[in-house]
Amino acid sequence: IPLPLTGAYAEDATLIKNGAMMAIEEANAKHAIKGHKIEVMVLNNATATAGQYDPAQAALNAKKLVADPSVVANVGPQMSGDGKAMSPIFSQANMATVTPASTNPDITNPKFAPQYRPNGKAVYFRTVTTDAYQGPNMANFYKKNLHVKSVYVLDDSGAYGVGLADAFEAHAKEIGIKVLGRDRLDPREADYATVLTKIKGMNPDAIFYGGVSQAGNKLIKQSYDILPKAIKGGGDGVYGADTLSGAGFPACEGWYATIASPHVLDSAKVRPWAEKYTKKFGTGPNDYALTAYNGALAVVDAINRVVKSGKPLTRENVRDALQAT
Repeated sequence: IPLPLTGAYAEDATLIKNGAMMAIEEANAKHAIKGHKIEVMVLNNATATAGQYDPAQAALNAKKLVADPSVVANVGPQMSGDGKAMSPIFSQANMATVTPASTNPDITNPKFAPQYRPNGKAVYFRTVTTDAYQGPNMANFYKKNLHVKSVYVLDDSGAYGVGLADAFEAHAKEIGIKVLGRDRLDPREADYATVLTKIKGMNPDAIFYGGVSQAGNKLIKQSYDILPKAIKGGGDGVYGADTLSGAGFPACEGWYATIASPHVLDSAKVRPWAEKYTKKFGTGPNDYALTAYNGALAVVDAINRVVKSGKPLTRENVRDALQAT
C-alpha cells in the first residue's frame, strides 16, 4: 500500500490506508484465503523535498514492491502522478494494482498502453472513475446549475491537476462557457496574489482549479480575499480532510468539488460500515476510504480464486483473476 503518508495530503492518505487495512485485517480474521495470511507492506510516496506526493519516490517504492517475490498485488496509489510513475514498473513485473483514488485517464487509455503498460496486459485497475468524467461533469454543473458564463482555469502542474483542468476546460468550451485564460500554480510558492489579482481584473463568473491541497489550500485562502464574489470549484483534490483542515473556514465555505467515487457513506446500507470504521480508527471515513476497502477486497477475492483453482499463487495469476473480477 504506497501512499503519501506525510506532507500536504497525509490526512486523506491515512483514511485511505485505514480502509485498505480494515479489509485485509477482516479477511485474515476470518481466514478468507485457505492456508494463507495476507501481510501488508505500507510505503510512503511523499518526500520532505516535495512537501507532498513525489513520483520519483513512488517509482522507487514500486521497484521495492516488485523486487519482493512475496508481493503478489498492490492497493494504490492515491495520486495520478504516482500512478504514472508506478504503472510501467508494475507492468514489467506483471503485478496488478487497484487504485482507490487516482483518476488521470491516460494511465488506462489504450492509446498510451506502450507508455503505461509496456508488457501488454492491463495492470492498473480502479474502484473510481476518471477525470474524463470528473472534469466535464463539473463544467456541466457550472453551466446548468450555477449559470456560469465565463471562467478562469488554474492547475497545480501535477499529472492529476493538469489532466483534470484539461478535461474541464475542453468541455467548458464545448458547451459555451468562455474560458478567459489558464495559469499554472507552483505548489511550493507561498503567494498567488499576482495571478489572482490579474484574474480579478478579468472579472470571471468563476474559477476552476485542477490540483491537490498543497497549492489548493493557499489558493482557497487567498482567493477568499481577492475574489470573494467569484464561484469557485475543483475536483476531488479540494474535497477531503486536508482541504478542510488546511484551508479552514470561512475560506473554503462555498467551494464546489467533484468526487470520482459514489457518495454512499450516508446511506443506510453503508452506515454500519462507517460506524465500524470510526470506532476502529477514531475518525470517520471519507469516500476514498470506502473505495480503498473495496479495492483491497477485490485483491483478497482474486488471491482466493487463484488458491481455490489450484494454480500457483503468482502475480500473473492474481492479475488474471483481477481482470476477470
